[in-house]
Amino acid sequence: MRDTLPTTTRLRLPAGVWVLGVVSLLMDISSEIIHSLLPLFLVGTLGVSVLAVGVIEGIAESTALISRVFSGVLSDRLGKRKGLTVFGYALGAATKPVFALAQGIDAVLVARFLDRVGKGVRGAPRDALLADITPPGIRGAAFGLRQALDTAGAFLGPLFATVLMLAWAGDFRAVFWVAAIPGALAVLLLLVGIREPRRGPIAAVANPIRRDALARLGQAYWQVVALGAVFTLARFSEAFLVLRASETGIAVAWVPLVMVVMNFVYAASAFPFGRLADRLDRHCLLAGGLLVLIAADLVLAAAGDWRAMLAGIALWGVHMGMTQGLLAAMVADSAPADLRGTAFGFFNLASGIAMLAASVIAGLLWETLSSAFTFHAGAGFALIALLGLVYIRRGRATD
Repeated sequence: MRDTLPTTTRLRLPAGVWVLGVVSLLMDISSEIIHSLLPLFLVGTLGVSVLAVGVIEGIAESTALISRVFSGVLSDRLGKRKGLTVFGYALGAATKPVFALAQGIDAVLVARFLDRVGKGVRGAPRDALLADITPPGIRGAAFGLRQALDTAGAFLGPLFATVLMLAWAGDFRAVFWVAAIPGALAVLLLLVGIREPRRGPIAAVANPIRRDALARLGQAYWQVVALGAVFTLARFSEAFLVLRASETGIAVAWVPLVMVVMNFVYAASAFPFGRLADRLDRHCLLAGGLLVLIAADLVLAAAGDWRAMLAGIALWGVHMGMTQGLLAAMVADSAPADLRGTAFGFFNLASGIAMLAASVIAGLLWETLSSAFTFHAGAGFALIALLGLVYIRRGRATD
């Protein structure tokens, strides 16, 4: 059963939680400045084909998925989190000048590959470190805050990129140099702002992926992994939100703002819902998030103008705010302290593979049937996840 804390202590988040949140904010601003412009830079400046852009993105995201498992396992084996987290952020920050200097696709491919390696390396150890320094009763708020700040970077980055491109007459390379600044600040803040507990709750595990070690993760953990994977099948890549927006008649120049709206709602709702997760049954809150996702899919499937489209986008952002930090808190609650890195690694891997599958399925449905059918299928997967959640709840009630 999840530990609880008195109401008076619920908002006293450790300083390290805020540091990790601001680090995520800075690195996301840095990355999103580049990512929001990179396809245009590749095609327009370097003369790369759209197919090559797709190959680069596929290699990059697959690399991030694979490296998450290894970094999580390694953090448990070493009994340390901070070193790997710093290395992951530093590797990502070091790639930013490469984009500005790139004269061909080879340099971009290497930089994108290393950037995603850094993202994969830091993800699981950072989440495990956050769980290690946060009392159980306020983990929902802690993960919600980090997610909120991370997502704030996801909409501030493209906004900064737009302003800088307008101010500097479309000079991609100058904007890419600016992106290096928040990345470097993120690494510096992490180095000086986080102190890993000397006698933390974890100890080194000789081999975290041995059968006996994995067996210690327990049924509750694997249920969270399964729920997270099915949930991810229901929420395919946000690129389809942008494509749907263009179908509803929104001018091309304004289409990128769809992601700004979604991420703004996501960032604004993540921390309040994280706090709520520390007071309510987390399975009930997750069920609410699934219902909101179903509503978002149905609205987006039926949207015929920009008003309905924005309503669906806002609902999508609310469901993200309700569920993403919550799922991370559920992983932390269900895993032993000395195996948290491994637990987050496998959870991220399962969710990442599901995301790739979901996006492929969504693309096939879009091309062979219709865009509306894609969102109806998303609602169907969300309903399956909701039924699975009800089944798990009933099973626990009868134990």
